[in-house]
Parts: sequence; structure tokens; C-alpha cells
Amino acid sequence: MSTLAACGSGTPSSVRGTIPPAPIPPATSSPTVAPTASPSTTASRCSNLSVIDRWPVSRRAAQLVVAPVLNFNLTSVKVASAAGVGGILFLGAGPPPSDLSDELRSSFAPGPPGSSPLVMADQEGGGVERLGDAVPSMPWPRVMTETMTPQEVQSLATRVGRSMLQLGVDVNLAPVLDVDAGPGPSAADADGLRSFSADPSTAALYGVSFMHGMQAAGVVPVVKHFPGLGGSSGNTDYGPATTPPLSTLQTAGLIPFRAAIAQGAPAVMVANASVPGLTGLPASLSPSAIDGLLRQDLGFQGLVLTDSLSAGAISQSGYSVPQAAVAAVSAGADMILFGSTISPAQTALLSPANVATTVNLIVAALVTATAKGTIPVARLNAAVSHVLAIKHVDLCGG
Repeated sequence: MSTLAACGSGTPSSVRGTIPPAPIPPATSSPTVAPTASPSTTASRCSNLSVIDRWPVSRRAAQLVVAPVLNFNLTSVKVASAAGVGGILFLGAGPPPSDLSDELRSSFAPGPPGSSPLVMADQEGGGVERLGDAVPSMPWPRVMTETMTPQEVQSLATRVGRSMLQLGVDVNLAPVLDVDAGPGPSAADADGLRSFSADPSTAALYGVSFMHGMQAAGVVPVVKHFPGLGGSSGNTDYGPATTPPLSTLQTAGLIPFRAAIAQGAPAVMVANASVPGLTGLPASLSPSAIDGLLRQDLGFQGLVLTDSLSAGAISQSGYSVPQAAVAAVSAGADMILFGSTISPAQTALLSPANVATTVNLIVAALVTATAKGTIPVARLNAAVSHVLAIKHVDLCGG
């Protein structure tokens, strides 16, 4: 995601202990993978999948889109909700209105179960806190590791999560699980202080503690940026970049993600960097990265989100946002993010009208790709099922 440049680095303090198996409330447990069999095999009983299969394809496609909302513009919220998107993402600067939760409820278009979007923000700590003073502040993740115990990080994340939920924000695009020792975040290094540690075990311990804290508050944490941006050749916001080779990730960068998945991570964001030894495509568009490494090798069964498809790594690889959305969903992604990597000089692109245009183009591209078979109907339905599972929607009324 788009970052704020920062200087300085720190050496993670040594820690002792293992990842705490914190209890996870049922409302935030990891959803199971939606079956991909034809709904005709379950004609005798109702299921989310059988109901989804009767929805118009355009409605299904819209559920996969997360629309950016700049500076808490409630007109953007209303426009995005009317388009039927599955989520909205707050970008820019605060503070949010004090009655944000009430404003959100009144802005969401009335509709059938599952139509209200997930409400997302990046609340990582340090310089990446989209909700301003409306929630308790947190240090940079690296500073948390140097000055706090894992239990203290979990407790702080729970307090922050409860404040987020009171505002109406139910998804946090955090924690960052990348293993990094760089001086960023900057145009050259996406991580830096956003990383809990350059040591994989320490990053796993603190990152999972943060994750559990959010879950205890009832907020969905999204661990990122799979399969690990630490030590990448550059910042994908600005152009193509490569992670360390897959063989290196297996013994370093993937360790925190394996730990988080084993501990019930409900959602994973996939990076826009390519991975030597795995894929030459941005990972967010790669079946090898999403379906192969994440789903099959690591056994992840929850929601998969892309990093921003407006990033330089995507556009400079020859993809428009709608084209990238088709590639991402085909590769196994469930939700599409865009807009968070747009520079301040381009903020007109995030006006309500322009966001609505982009959403419509993405939905049209997904509909066309489904009609052509580029995106199999079973893949589209499974993606929608993952979105509804995160929302805890039962379309059969149970």
C-alpha cells in the first residue's frame, strides 16, 4: 500500500517465547474455502454458493471490488455503496467525522443480505494510521518490537481495534509481516519501520500477536504483503520490483505468513512484486503465487486481497486496472484494491465520479471475462463466497 517516507532504522530487541495461541472469537475466525462444485450437486439444500449462482454476474463481480474513499468523503461512500461494491477503503488524512459509524449506516444503500460493504483502513502504527486521532495511536511496528512485549502489542491492538469498530471500520489492512531491516518506508524500500523485525521468528511472534489483538476486538486483520516484500529490489508503488528468490523466502520471508495462517489468519494481501523462482508476474496476478503457493502449499482457506492495482508495478507491466483485476481474480484473488498508490498530484482520480467510473470498468471487465470463460463461473462464485464469509452472511437465513 502507499506509504509515508521515513528515515532511521532500528535493531529489533531479542525476545523469548512462542506465538501465543490467543483465543479467536467465532465472529473473526478464518472462513473455509467455498466449494467449487456446481450448485446443481446441492439442489436439495440451500447454501451460500447455490444462492450466489443465481445472482446476476454483475452483482457478483461488484462484490469483489474495494472502492477507495479519500479523506472520508461521504459522497464517495454513497456512490460506492450504490454500485454494490464488496468493500470501501479509507485513504488520505483524517480526522474522520465523530459520527462516522452513523454516517456509514445512512450512506449504505438498502439491499439484500451481504450488500453492505466491508469498511477498511490501513492502521499499522507509526506513519501509517489512516484514522488519525479517532483511535489510539501505535508506534511503528519496529518500535513496538524494540519497546514492548508481544502481550503488550496484542493488548494495544485490541484497544485500537475496538476504537476502529466503534467508528464502523471492521477491516484493518495490517499487520505487515514482511521481514525487513531497511531504513524505509521510502520510494526505494516499502517496508523499513513498517516491519516488526528483520528476524523471521520475531516478525512472526509480534505480527501474530498484533493479528490476535485485532481479532479479539472483532476487527478482521489482513496480513501482508505475501509472500514477503522484505529485501525487495524496490517499492512496487513506483515500478516493478522483485522479492528475494523463492528459496530464500522459504527460510525467511514466508515464516511469518506460515505462522499467521496456522494461527487462524482470516485474510491475506498479496504483493505486486514478482518472485524469482516462482513467477515473473506480479504476485497479485500470478496463479503460481496465489493458487499454488498460498492456497495449495500453505493451505490458506480465507480471503485473498490484492495490493493496489493502481501501483507502478502493475501499470508498468502493461496492465490497466480492469485488466489487472481480471488477471488477479483468474489467479485466485477474491477482492480487488485500487487507488491507494495514486500520488497527491493525482487525487482528482479519486473523486467520487472517477472512482465510480473505475468501479464500473472493473465490473464490466469481470463480467466479460466470465462470459468468455477467462474467469470460470466456479472461480467467481468462490471469490464471492469468501467475501460473504468474512462478512458472516448466511444467504439461507440460518
